[in-house]
Order: sequence, then C-alpha cells, then structure tokens
Amino acid sequence: MDLDLMRELSVETDSKIILLILDGLGGLPMEAGGKTELEAANSPNLDAMAAESDLGMSRPVAAGVSPGSGPGHLGLFGYDPLEYIVGRGVLSALGVGFELGENDLAARINFATLDGDGKISDRRAGRISSEKGEELVALLNEKVSLGGAEFFVTHEKEYRAVVVFRGEGFSGSLSDTDPQRVGLEPLSVTPADDSNASQKRSASVANEFINKANEVLADEHPANTVLLRGFGMHPTLPSFDEAYKLNAVAIAGYPMYKGLARLAGMELKKEGEGISGEIETLKSSWDSHDFFFVHMKPTDAAGEDGDFDRKKEVIEEVDALLPEILSLEPDVLAITGDHGTPAKMKSHSWHGVPFMLRSEYTLPTGDKFGERACIAGSLGTFPAEEIMGLLMGHAMKLNRYGA
Repeated sequence: MDLDLMRELSVETDSKIILLILDGLGGLPMEAGGKTELEAANSPNLDAMAAESDLGMSRPVAAGVSPGSGPGHLGLFGYDPLEYIVGRGVLSALGVGFELGENDLAARINFATLDGDGKISDRRAGRISSEKGEELVALLNEKVSLGGAEFFVTHEKEYRAVVVFRGEGFSGSLSDTDPQRVGLEPLSVTPADDSNASQKRSASVANEFINKANEVLADEHPANTVLLRGFGMHPTLPSFDEAYKLNAVAIAGYPMYKGLARLAGMELKKEGEGISGEIETLKSSWDSHDFFFVHMKPTDAAGEDGDFDRKKEVIEEVDALLPEILSLEPDVLAITGDHGTPAKMKSHSWHGVPFMLRSEYTLPTGDKFGERACIAGSLGTFPAEEIMGLLMGHAMKLNRYGA
C-alpha cells in the first residue's frame, strides 16, 4: 500500500476501528479432506459475524514465503515488509521498554535444550515459566562478561529474552543460530559478507556471548543453551499517526508485539490477564482512542506445538467473548492473523490467512468463518498490506482520490 496516498487521503473522524489478530490463525487439515482448526471450531458468534462481513484470504509477504511475526505484522499495518526490514531482536527490545541507541545491536534469545550429543532437543526449553526465565536472565547478566562490548540481557516472557550489545562498529547483517528443527546442532553466527569488518566484529562478539552463556547454563535443565535470532539495529518507520491520522492503541500480551506497535508509534496499554483480560483493556480504552490493535498469541503457540485441539479451543474461547467486543459497536471490526501456523506443520506457513471485516458497507457472501469460506469470499486473495486501506475505507476515513 502507498503510505503517501494514505497520508494524502486520510481524515480524522469519530468512527472506531478494531483490528483483532489471532496470531497464526491460518491452518490446515490434519488429514486429507478434513477441516482446519478454524473450520473445526465450534464458533457460532464468528459464523454469525461472517454472515454480515466481507471475507477473503490475505497473503502476508509473497507466494510460498513463510513470514516471521515481524514481517507479518508490518504488512497488517500497511508497511511493505520487503522494504521495512526490522530484526526480531529490535522488536523484542522495544517491547520490553529497552531504549535502543542507534549503535546498539539487538537479538532475540530462545532458551533451549541441548542433548548429550550437542544437538537441540527442544527449541523452547519445554516452554519454561516466566519465573525461571527471569532467573536465567539474572544468571547471564551476573556471570557472563565480554571483552569487546557491553551487553544487556532482558527477560521477555517464558523462554524468550533479548540481548543488546553496545559498542562501536556493529552490524545487524548476521545469521541466526537457531537451526529451526530439533536433532541438529546450533549454528554459529556468521556475517552476511565475510569481508565486512563490522559484520565480522559483530559475529565474533555474538559467538563469544553464546559460548560463555553455554558455560554458565551447562548445569541448568531444560534450559542449558541459548539460540540467537533476528539480529538488528534500530530502524525508522513512517509514523502510523501521520500516515492514517489515527489515535491508535495496542493491546498485546507479548513484548515483541508491543515493540512492533511502539515502532509504529501506537500507544501501549497494560493488558489484563489472558484473552478475557485483553478484552477488558479494550473496553476501558474505548473512549480515548479510535484504532485498536488487539493481539492474541495462544493460537500461534498451539500451532507451533502441533496441538490441533488446543488451537481449536483457543478460537472457541475468542468466539465466546466476541459478543463483548461487538457490544462496543465498532464501526469496523476485522479479525485475521499475521500468518498461518498449522498444527500439521508445527511452524509458520506460506498459506493464505483468513480475513473477515464487518461494517455497514460490506457485501456478505457466506455464513462461516473458515479457510474455504474465505477463499470464496468477496475480497478473494489479496496482499496483507491492503488491510489498512480496507479498514480506513470502511470507516469512512479516506477522502476520494482525484476529481
């Protein structure tokens, strides 16, 4: 989407927009001819909303490309994910409130499990508790020291943390150490260009940190190693407020998504506990904002664990609470995901993401919210970058283009 065009056409109005993201919403049948998680869910409220909505399938990045959460959300906000490249470490750092300097290098940490052969047996260390994650972070900050740079480790949530390296001459053009599959050895951090001095220095510092962290964590179980991914340095995004003239607020339980919202210039709200808590925060924020980004993570976590039934149950939990959202009478309510995370694949996928938009200006074509119904919907398949334009248009927040 052309942000300059949005900047030119957008106008302030009293209408209110909710963009509700069920992270990793898209799915697949576990067996040929079966239903996806969304199709199998008992979701009468979502289906009733579908009968009043435009339906379609969004494409997060490009055909066949499985997006990370960063690119997936940037597209939802109208930013070209191929133009605005933001390291996951940056988003995690911003999400926990770390003030990144322009020379700081950030990377996301996964605490993970190494087996006796030095291979990864669990990329998430059994999803350790946040309390245990905080203990490990404190241990790393106390016991690890580096010769060539300062560093700061900050806990994010559960098995996730973020490390920020501070010094001169860093570069974010580095490879991840997560092999993305169990049964493989962790990778070393390598520079994208082996002749680039900044990249080589950055890789050396990161590998030194990993080696010393492994020494400190050797007797910990299940979190006896760290995987680093999403290296990056502080980028600049066009202001969400300037592009859309919206007073936007983000309600998200996981720090990374707060980081995305903060980078775009949205206000952050302290969310309540769980899905119901986020909806209560939405209600309490209703009078003071006109755009609400509400992010729900458990669908993605269930998909990554390969738990079809749990993902279905999360969708059913959202469905049961949907009347509370509708009671606010938003002018536009859209429900979608940032990407698919089919339980069958246990990972993010390239498949289209179901999208549903309710306003008084829709052309309904079905009465079911699911992948097959969305494929046949009035919107067809479209780039995720167009979602903000659809929301703005349905909210009557765009002036006419041209004479």
